[in-house]
Amino acid sequence: MNAPYPPPPPPPAVGRDRTTLWGVLGIVLGLICCGILGIVFGYLSIRDAKRFGKSPVLGWIAIALGVVNIIGNAIWRASGHSMYWYR
Repeated sequence: MNAPYPPPPPPPAVGRDRTTLWGVLGIVLGLICCGILGIVFGYLSIRDAKRFGKSPVLGWIAIALGVVNIIGNAIWRASGHSMYWYR
């Protein structure tokens, strides 16, 4: 007698996988200008990574760089430097 076949794998989540897009946007924006946007896009990347079964590393890097940007800007401003480079 033959053993029954194993059940088929579950279907992938419905929707577009934007894990990499959110992660890269978060890293770029977190490094260059907006730490808060880096954190937001990092969160979106982690959320999509969990949904689609991918690695959330890009999201965590984006969040870390966003936090570093915010802390660095706070230290820069607290040391008496202006936000504008032309003054």
